[in-house]
Amino acid sequence: MKGAREIENQTEPKPAVKRRKKTAADYAIEFAVKIAITVGVIVILLVFVIGIHVNHSNSSYPMIKDGDLVITYKIGEVENGEEIAYKSEDQIRFGRVVAKAGDVIDITDSYVTVNGYGVTEDVVYPTSSDGAAIEFPYTVPADSIFVMNDFRNDMNDSRSFGGVALTDVEGKVIFLLRRRGI
Repeated sequence: MKGAREIENQTEPKPAVKRRKKTAADYAIEFAVKIAITVGVIVILLVFVIGIHVNHSNSSYPMIKDGDLVITYKIGEVENGEEIAYKSEDQIRFGRVVAKAGDVIDITDSYVTVNGYGVTEDVVYPTSSDGAAIEFPYTVPADSIFVMNDFRNDMNDSRSFGGVALTDVEGKVIFLLRRRGI
């Protein structure tokens, strides 16, 4: 037989709480909320973290070809040697960072120097200052970078318009998808 103390410690099972069955409207609302959250996250990513661009020139050939889909990362500082996307004349352009604010860049005899040191690059095209709109040696202004195209015969880069303001940088290239000429 059970003692009085054991009987006091036993509790009667609580009756199960009846839940209301979900209706089609409940599922539709849940689905709509999930879609809204997903769209919100994607919009935040596209505005503040990544950028998606299509290249419409051969200025960064052979790395980025005409028609390539390019994804950029907007957070963080750009470093020398990185391929970036930037705004110029209401267009998105691509180029390689050669020098940062305060650096002195000079181009002589198809040779690029920054602060008196030669720049080692994987660029296969000769670099010229002939036809440049700026004078060399050139000191990169504050809050700017000096950008040059990989296809150096295309002078539509910092040799034509000077330093690119950091506010015009759309981000550094982190991924590209070949859409033509695979």
